[in-house]
Amino acid sequence: MHSIRACFPDDMAAVTAIYAHHVLHGTGTFEIDPPDACEMLRRHAEVQARGLPWLVAEKEGQILGFAYANWFKPRPAYRYCCEDSIYLADAARGQGLGRALLAALVAQCEARGVRKLLAVIGDSANAGSIGVHRALGFTDVGIVRSAGWKFGAWRDIVLMEKPLGDGDRSSPE
Repeated sequence: MHSIRACFPDDMAAVTAIYAHHVLHGTGTFEIDPPDACEMLRRHAEVQARGLPWLVAEKEGQILGFAYANWFKPRPAYRYCCEDSIYLADAARGQGLGRALLAALVAQCEARGVRKLLAVIGDSANAGSIGVHRALGFTDVGIVRSAGWKFGAWRDIVLMEKPLGDGDRSSPE
């Protein structure tokens, strides 16, 4: 059985390897060149400094996937609106791990005062990610057609959202 826990700097070598695979072989991220471990550590530190969750799923000491939330945009007014990111090792796909990571991420974001969680899903053909988000209550906002060029083709992005807590019905402060 897998467990989901907070990500620590010691986990970043495995996280970097999982993400590099997605950069090089997938369309879930629009990065072209995989970031190195130092850059991934910097990203992790940024998420942590903002008080947001970065989680890993592990089984028998092996990292199988990770998920985190960060501000949707870098400006402070976006601090209550976050974007989720979820990546799994190939061997971990199709086992419900993405759903488990996203459910844990949603719960932790809500507990930390995030009011809206966005999914910016690379490639409108990414049925797995779209399905997991829908299953956990995300609704479609729209599709940005031909937003990125990767692997010799234009790629769409699918925007989905999920209000958390009181959403926009009350002040977060």
